[in-house]
Amino acid sequence: MGLFSTTQGICMTSPTVFHPFTGIKPLPWLTGLGLALALVQSQVHAQGFEVSSPSFTADGRLTQAHVFAGFGCEGGNQSPALVWTTPPEGTQSLAITAYDPDAPTGSGWWHWVVTNLPPQTTQLPTNAGRADGQGLPAGAVQGRTDFGTVGYGGACPPVGDAPHRYRFTVHALKVPRLDLPADASAALVGYMLHMNRIASTTVEARYGR
Repeated sequence: MGLFSTTQGICMTSPTVFHPFTGIKPLPWLTGLGLALALVQSQVHAQGFEVSSPSFTADGRLTQAHVFAGFGCEGGNQSPALVWTTPPEGTQSLAITAYDPDAPTGSGWWHWVVTNLPPQTTQLPTNAGRADGQGLPAGAVQGRTDFGTVGYGGACPPVGDAPHRYRFTVHALKVPRLDLPADASAALVGYMLHMNRIASTTVEARYGR
């Protein structure tokens, strides 16, 4: 039987108080149990949702092809290829972000933001993140990164820093699209992703110079 039926069965055999809508209200520990069961169910639904990259080994080093061209860095500035498994049931659109949590800014650094990917999408080729958007499926939208431009911006940590982590995340969303301003900040996009996310999966690479 479903989660609600299971929880209701527990409540009916436990001490209760009157509730104006259901007539029954579980004690606080039962409410917590119901929440825990719901979280477990959510995790089960997201099982098997995984992303990888043909362009780098997980936790390995980004190649020069995916390093920024500018700020003293001399790379190809191409987004890496990404491949992921079928997203959880209920996914209506997908988004992709690339983020460096080690950037010395106090808030990290957003290297790539893509929203409104069709839910049936399961991969993006190398250099899909070029500024003209031609490497993306129809309808997908690239947002402004912390470089101040649209499209993928490669790794470019300060010289002498320990290798930075670059987190490429695929987000499964419960809405068919995110209607955002064309100049929306990555922080605003991140907020909307958080509010509408069913599940997410991340693969990480490193780069230092």
